[in-house]
Amino acid sequence: MTFRGFTIALATVLLWVLTTLVTPPALALVQIKLYDISYHECSTEVGQGTVTSGGGTARAANCFIVTGKAENNSGKPVVNADVFGRVYDANNDSVMQNRNRLGSIDEIPPGISDFEMRISVPATQPTPLHLEQFKAAGFSGTVRR
Repeated sequence: MTFRGFTIALATVLLWVLTTLVTPPALALVQIKLYDISYHECSTEVGQGTVTSGGGTARAANCFIVTGKAENNSGKPVVNADVFGRVYDANNDSVMQNRNRLGSIDEIPPGISDFEMRISVPATQPTPLHLEQFKAAGFSGTVRR
């Protein structure tokens, strides 16, 4: 074998090692079905002093806990799942205009599990709230933050 042939063979082996052994596995975005969605007011200690910003001023807000079921059919735990949905007040006005991402779920195990997350709604929005089109999407592996 010549020096040139040896160099090509070595480069090929190194390329294989780098792409096969060193490259981290691809993380696919996993869609999660959310259902049985409901809400209740936050406890006093969780919701006390809740405010939202608006036009540079602080405004009073009501704190709610959204609960429901998450169905993970991937067979693997899903992490950092972003929750999307629409929230309307009693007058069918959007509570969070121009914002469909409502929060996140840290980890969703395979199968069906309960979830909850906190949302803040301006105190001027009348209740009851209407929660629609909830879904989540996360990753099947650790994601650096």
